[in-house]
Amino acid sequence: MQLAIFDLDNTLLMGDSDHAWGQYLAEVGAVNRAEYSARNQIFYEEYQRGTLDIDAFLRFSLAPLAQHSLEQLHAWRAQFVEAVIAPMVTDKAQNLVEHHRQRGDELLIITATNAFVTEPIAALFGITHLLATRPAFAKGRYTGGYEGTPTFQAGKRTALDQWLDSRRWHPEKIWFYSDSRNDLPLLETVDHPVAVDPDTVLREHAQAAGWPIISLRD
Repeated sequence: MQLAIFDLDNTLLMGDSDHAWGQYLAEVGAVNRAEYSARNQIFYEEYQRGTLDIDAFLRFSLAPLAQHSLEQLHAWRAQFVEAVIAPMVTDKAQNLVEHHRQRGDELLIITATNAFVTEPIAALFGITHLLATRPAFAKGRYTGGYEGTPTFQAGKRTALDQWLDSRRWHPEKIWFYSDSRNDLPLLETVDHPVAVDPDTVLREHAQAAGWPIISLRD
C-alpha cells in the first residue's frame, strides 16, 4: 500500500488554522484581544519566514486551553470549525484527497498545529490518521504544555518515522503535499514531494529539484 501525506495549513486549507484559532479566541473574549492578536501575528510572520521558535509559540498558543473548561473549549471549537474552517476547504483540496482515497492509498495529515484544533478538521476530510502536536492533559484539563516532539520542521519526519515503526509498515511509495519551507526536511525524504501553492523558498526549491507545483485554490 502507498501513503499520501498532507500538510494542513495553507495546503489542504485555504488559510492557517493555528493563526485563525488564535484570532477567534481573541474575538470571543477568551484572551486579551489586542495583546493576544498582536503576539499571534508576530508568531505567524516568524513561521512564514522560517524563524519560528516552536517552543515559545506553543507555550503561547496552548496557554488558553488551560484557562477554560473543556465544555467551553469544545463549544468554541465547534463554532470555529463551522464558521472559520469550513469556508477554507476548497473543492480542489477535497478532490485531491478523494483521488488518493479512490486509489486505495492510506491517508495521513501531519501538521504542527495542535491536535485540539486539528482533530475535527481532519474529520472534515474523512482522514482518520493525524500526526499533530499533542497538548498535555491531566486531571480532566489541558495543562498549557505539550507532549513529545512538536510536529514541526524536522519533527514531522521524526513523528512519521515513529508512526510507521509503530505500525511496522514500509509503504511502497509516499506522497507529501505541502506549501511551506518549514516542511523541506520531510519533503526531501519522500518518493513524491509536491509543492502546493508554495511560499517563495519552497517554490524555488521545487523548481530547482523538478518537483511538481500545484494549486488547490478554487
